[in-house]
Amino acid sequence: MADIHPTAIIEDGAQIDEGVSIGAYAYIGSEVSIGKGSIIAHHATVEGFTAIGEDNQVFPYAYVGGKTHDLKYKGGKPGLKIGARNVFREYATVHLATNDAEFTVLGDDNVILAYSHVAHDCIVGNHLVMSSHSALGGHVILGDYCNIGWGVGVHQFCRVGDYAMAGACSKVVQDIPPYMIADGNPAEVRTINKVGLERRGFSATDIEQARACYKALYREGLNRSQAKEKLAAHPAASEPVIARLLDFMSKSERGLA
Repeated sequence: MADIHPTAIIEDGAQIDEGVSIGAYAYIGSEVSIGKGSIIAHHATVEGFTAIGEDNQVFPYAYVGGKTHDLKYKGGKPGLKIGARNVFREYATVHLATNDAEFTVLGDDNVILAYSHVAHDCIVGNHLVMSSHSALGGHVILGDYCNIGWGVGVHQFCRVGDYAMAGACSKVVQDIPPYMIADGNPAEVRTINKVGLERRGFSATDIEQARACYKALYREGLNRSQAKEKLAAHPAASEPVIARLLDFMSKSERGLA
């Protein structure tokens, strides 16, 4: 059974699973579904065509499921899909997609800290840590285990690869490849995310392969095509570390930072 404070507003049609807790003066819209064990704190808002999985936490004054900012919005029923065990801290905002039957998507185990914003049509993987006052523009794609530092702005349609990091106050206007740390205005790749990789259990061999990617892309004077050819010819090109980066490069449309 859900635990709903008597002052909370739950619109007709909302689907609230067992074990959900909804605090004082929270607002839940009519098209929202909330999975079991989730906690919607006092004064939080969840609305729009929004599906929230199990064991999520929405802190006070966060706004999940707001209408897209995109001026191309023409109506219909765009939505938002959120996985399990995500945390949305105070004043964080997450918006619906723009077009009918399309979705903004967040996976599992993401932490969106205070005052941060996930815009329309973003696709966020799993285990993101997004620091306070940072923002993802529309259609941004994040991989798994990304780290977005304090005050970072990620431009529309940019991609950030698995295990990559954007340093505090960076302006990201091109794609950040997997395993890399980018920093600056505009953001430039500085080195590999060695500490992050070690924390995620990457072996010394894996980290050396990530370093080989970094050197080919940024330290050997090669253009992007040459670097890609060199990595494709690497003895470990078919192994997960280099293969993941080559796949990322093949899908990059804004170019690599």
